[in-house]
Amino acid sequence: MADVLLELQEGVAILTVDRPAVRNAIGLATMDALDQVLDAAADADVLVIRGGGDRAFISGGDLKELAKIRTESEAVAMALRMRRLCDRIATFPAPVIAALNGHALGGGAEVAVAADIRVAADDITIGFTQATLAIMPAWGGAERLTGIVGPAQAILLTTTAERIDTAEAHRIGLIDRIYPRAKFESSWRTLADQIASAPARPMKSVISRAAPHHHPAHEQTAAAFAEL
Repeated sequence: MADVLLELQEGVAILTVDRPAVRNAIGLATMDALDQVLDAAADADVLVIRGGGDRAFISGGDLKELAKIRTESEAVAMALRMRRLCDRIATFPAPVIAALNGHALGGGAEVAVAADIRVAADDITIGFTQATLAIMPAWGGAERLTGIVGPAQAILLTTTAERIDTAEAHRIGLIDRIYPRAKFESSWRTLADQIASAPARPMKSVISRAAPHHHPAHEQTAAAFAEL
């Protein structure tokens, strides 16, 4: 599981996508590792997802690997595989924090919105930039984004592919907490410890039933992505 690291500490599971040389892009081996690490973290009271280094949270899919996909069926299979991994994050039985240590772009923004809470260093940007490649979000991010910021902002962000700073992301509700870069690591760890000390799992269960974060009926978006 070299691509994905797991740290377990007093109820807090910290999952790090550790591919800083490619800005933590997700390849097929990374998907395998994510599955295994999510299994290993299953009993945690809070899960934190972050990227290795300080340049990127997750930069999306590994374009070198994705460029090898030649058929529509292969594209559907890839999109469904990663979408279902994001669904695992969204339905994780404990609260999930996306700690945006660096820019979250494209598929990285989709992973971020699969989390329950997004906290960010004050110098990062976030953007659903898929339209610049003439594709669309395929990992469930469009539906989850709509639930977080509403349909108008979701359409604006996905069609313009605009990268927004933390102040704007916080204004529209996309980012929940902003921390100074110098204090970012200690701040999200303090928050994770605070959540883990609460009855976090039952609270997550109640809130998830009131506001579902999982949309299995929309899996057909993988086919629309594959056509593009």
